[in-house]
Amino acid sequence: MQTSNPNVRVIASQGSWIEGDAMVQLEATGRLPGMVAAIGMPDLHPGKGTPIGAAFISEQVIYPHLVGNDIGCGMGLWQTDLKTRKIKLDRWVARLRKADGTGLDGRWSGDAKSRLRAAGLVPETGDLRPLGTIGGGNHFAELQQVASIDDPEAWEALGLSQKHLFILVHSGSRGLGEAILRAHVDVHGGKPIAADGDVGKAYLARHDRAVAWARVNRDVIAERMADALGAERNPVLDICHNSVEPATWQQKQVYLHRKGAAPSTRGPVVIPGSRGSVSYLVMPSDRGEEAGYSLAHGAGRKWKRKDSKSRLKNRYSPDDLQRTKLGSRVICDDRALLYEEAPEAYKDITQVIGDLVDAGLIHLIARFHPVITYKTQSR
Repeated sequence: MQTSNPNVRVIASQGSWIEGDAMVQLEATGRLPGMVAAIGMPDLHPGKGTPIGAAFISEQVIYPHLVGNDIGCGMGLWQTDLKTRKIKLDRWVARLRKADGTGLDGRWSGDAKSRLRAAGLVPETGDLRPLGTIGGGNHFAELQQVASIDDPEAWEALGLSQKHLFILVHSGSRGLGEAILRAHVDVHGGKPIAADGDVGKAYLARHDRAVAWARVNRDVIAERMADALGAERNPVLDICHNSVEPATWQQKQVYLHRKGAAPSTRGPVVIPGSRGSVSYLVMPSDRGEEAGYSLAHGAGRKWKRKDSKSRLKNRYSPDDLQRTKLGSRVICDDRALLYEEAPEAYKDITQVIGDLVDAGLIHLIARFHPVITYKTQSR
């Protein structure tokens, strides 16, 4: 989908609905100084001034607000030793609610300092209490089962088993990324900054630390979930959706910002739908440059958060929304969040995946169904 600006485009078919406000934001971003490409994914939707579901490519300068406040947000996938044929839904929901005394919401009982040091990070004030917690919004930890395998050879090459359950975690740097962005914007606003200048180097150092912290956070969340279920786990992948990094694009040295976009340069990727739909394990193709080396990171919102409850409150009670049409359970005691994150509030993930396949950007490896989605026990 091309626009009037040759540097701005959306990788989506005519069958995909892209909100007009998202296109306005994408085109405005494409006109920023130093910007050479603004590429929307099929899950593109409006954000707070900047669209979500896009990759932005600039020369010499970077824009921290294009990364956003959840620096390092992303997805991790682990295979567990839990058997699909031995699912104990009621028992597992109860265990997750009692994990560490407060479920997965309270402070992790493990050694946060040692965990951070093992990842090469020097613990700082503010690092320890949030480590291993999911956060709000669209973040989650989910137990999944394999629904189908599209590419058995690729599946086997990854060493995966259809007989076992998986843990998928979507979370980021919690308050750390927000503090980094706020401190920068308070002084510099949304102006472009030279990546090799003092301000740029300082931001990138803090950014890289938040990305690394978020990766540890996802791993601890998965550990907490596995421990609550009495399971062992093995990592499959971890990818970041919100970041900026140097790259080579069209034989130019550039900076690649992703705001809600998965990388197509780091092996297999999980692209989830809503909590009531399929998630896809995919392998990126070699045509990544056309899409800014990026992919959709999920289904993308269809409705604004403030509109979700008014649209759904007469159709579903909160209890209804704690079970899905796929038979899975949802642990979420925040009623507003239940409605905001309802499956109906999201676009059709099959359309998003179909657009990526038709564009030659991915091929499918497998599909997963949710078993238990953990959001929060906070009210």
